[in-house]
Amino acid sequence: MAALQPFGCGVGARSLPSFEGLRLAPPATRISSSSSSSSSVGTLGLGLKRRSLPALVVKAATVIAPKYSSIKPLGDRVLVKIKSSEEKTSGGILLPATAQSKPQGGEIVAVGDGKTIGKKQISVSVEVGKRVIYSKYAGTELEFNGSKHLLLKEDDIMGILDTDDIKDLEPLNDRVLIKVAEAEEKTAGGLLLTEATKDKPSIGTVIAVGPGSLDQEGNSRPLKISPGSTVMYSKYAGSEFKGADGSDYIVLKASDVVAVLSS
Repeated sequence: MAALQPFGCGVGARSLPSFEGLRLAPPATRISSSSSSSSSVGTLGLGLKRRSLPALVVKAATVIAPKYSSIKPLGDRVLVKIKSSEEKTSGGILLPATAQSKPQGGEIVAVGDGKTIGKKQISVSVEVGKRVIYSKYAGTELEFNGSKHLLLKEDDIMGILDTDDIKDLEPLNDRVLIKVAEAEEKTAGGLLLTEATKDKPSIGTVIAVGPGSLDQEGNSRPLKISPGSTVMYSKYAGSEFKGADGSDYIVLKASDVVAVLSS
């Protein structure tokens, strides 16, 4: 995106930075020039104060030099070869890099030796070759052998997915897969709701659950949530996915489930 240029607002071209990715606010009706350190760019309608802009940080992948032929994760870490981003929509339209969704899946290519809890050695529960999905912002991104990889902890893996449909996910540890309930189409008074005014549901049906978390002695504690239950969960928890059938799904930790509902 090219830098925005001021028109008739008395601000020098070099004093105005490029506001990459910012949405325009309604135009301001007045430009204050009393203090250059807090002047707002009113004519452009950005409604921003120069001093309020934080520094933009770009997280780049660590490039592994060609002289290194392998990576061995330590402890309970795993190395995942990231699935490439979709470059086209289902209708065949090419997507620009900025519109391509960040992948959350890949193939396990190396695993660590596990971790010790109490006196018990716990091996990593996922095997090399398995396809998994993981938390969106987890791990350290690497450029290795010409491909993007992610080095992360086993706990950041949400589940094993052998197909391309999220409903087939096999959750790990204390993760829960939930099919989200459809949003209400009408208000209690019968008024139709638009997509923008529909409340985001925080209720759904449990599809699958993981084996549970480990206690202080390294023993697995089964979850108290079972498939088929209707549950309520924290509104902004977990990672959301779209199923092959168009339904919405969410994967979250069992601790984010706050209640079981019954009719």
